Amino acid sequence: MNVTNMTSSNGNKIANQFIVTDLGFKYFQSYRSMIVKIDLHNTYLDKKYWNFSNTTSKYRNKFLNETTKETIAKIKSGEYKLVDLNGIDNTSNGKVS
Repeated sequence: MNVTNMTSSNGNKIANQFIVTDLGFKYFQSYRSMIVKIDLHNTYLDKKYWNFSNTTSKYRNKFLNETTKETIAKIKSGEYKLVDLNGIDNTSNGKVS
């Protein structure tokens, strides 16, 4: 497993924003929450935390190399799947409006 901080546009490490790689999987973690999981075939977003805050969204966008609007379109089209990546969410229905 390899964990690295995300970096700013001028190369500084960003606290609490991480890229994790492990056995062919790539993850984006914000603070203690997994936000995105990418494997060879699919991209998964945590249904509760994928759009939790402005900071999470900013670095999720950087990780996915797209805007929030593009992410929403991919969720609606089924290209991205909303799942419980943190094993704690029993409240969100995972729908995007």
